[in-house]
Amino acid sequence: MMKTISKLICVMLCVFATTPAFAQFNLKKAVGGAAKAVQAATLTDEQMTAYVKEYIDWMDTHNKVCEPDHPYTQRLNRLTEGLTDVEGIPLNFKVYWVVDVNAFACADGSVRVFAALMDIMSDEELLGVIGHEIGHVAHKDSKKAFRTALLTSALKDGISANGGTIAALTDSQIGDLGEALANAKYSQKQENQADDYGYEFLKKSGKNPWAMALSFKRLKEIQGEGKQSKINQLFSSHPDLDKRIQRMEKRATDEGITPPEVKAEEKK
Repeated sequence: MMKTISKLICVMLCVFATTPAFAQFNLKKAVGGAAKAVQAATLTDEQMTAYVKEYIDWMDTHNKVCEPDHPYTQRLNRLTEGLTDVEGIPLNFKVYWVVDVNAFACADGSVRVFAALMDIMSDEELLGVIGHEIGHVAHKDSKKAFRTALLTSALKDGISANGGTIAALTDSQIGDLGEALANAKYSQKQENQADDYGYEFLKKSGKNPWAMALSFKRLKEIQGEGKQSKINQLFSSHPDLDKRIQRMEKRATDEGITPPEVKAEEKK
């Protein structure tokens, strides 16, 4: 255990040494932060759950959530009807009425979809994106990413767990945590698995799985227009969208599935 802790501290110090933002730092403070980060690395699932809840509660408070009777909420509820859990993790869905094109899922099964994303996608395309995000939850990618982000923010502000309880996060710590999550990158393998999950998710929902490729094309168009999300920048740090589009198109073609007809207004 001590070797592991020493190794973690060495790695953390290397991170400080190679990051311009931390060009000037106090060595004693860095070592102390690393020790606290080690505590964050050994958080139990129960403690992790508490931190995730605190984070998503903060996000729901600081973003305008559409009311239950709002058209955006009703549309999302219709699309996700019957989706109560994944791999034993309860799911809950909400819409943020914001202008960013984005969606994300937390390790506790909280799925948040941004209104601007709903505006540019058809039901099938939107469901594909939701399926992709749920895939990260099912494969525990979201949990691993959150733990890593918590560890990163622990270096900055000393998040720690003592005596089996967690210390409440400050607004500054939650801000750092959000930044760490925004910069989190899944591996190509994780992304491909989440894409496949979204593809199968569409098929099980009775939808045309070509919508996965079409949703990526929508996002590529947004990137080309320079309209990036301010939170998580949906798919901007993910593997090449062109390759993902080709991969999803090939899978659908190999399975003999016909692409949906493009509506006249979409051709303009």
